[in-house]
Amino acid sequence: MAMAGAEIIARIKAGLPDAEVTLTDLAGDDNHWAAHVVSAAFVGKPRVAQHKLVYAAIGADMGEALHALQLTTAVPN
Repeated sequence: MAMAGAEIIARIKAGLPDAEVTLTDLAGDDNHWAAHVVSAAFVGKPRVAQHKLVYAAIGADMGEALHALQLTTAVPN
């Protein structure tokens, strides 16, 4: 079972409404994704905490329907 890119973006934006999300399908299978997420919610947080915010937004499907997510995060300029 795979997760469509639009669903990933929708979930991230639901959890982090100001997020700018750039998503790349790494294998062409809707199962291995790279996401670059920019959000003011990341300000002052270490990288691990930033990633946990994104994973929480995706929910229980992380590691299940969404098999792999290469994640980079950043704060707005």
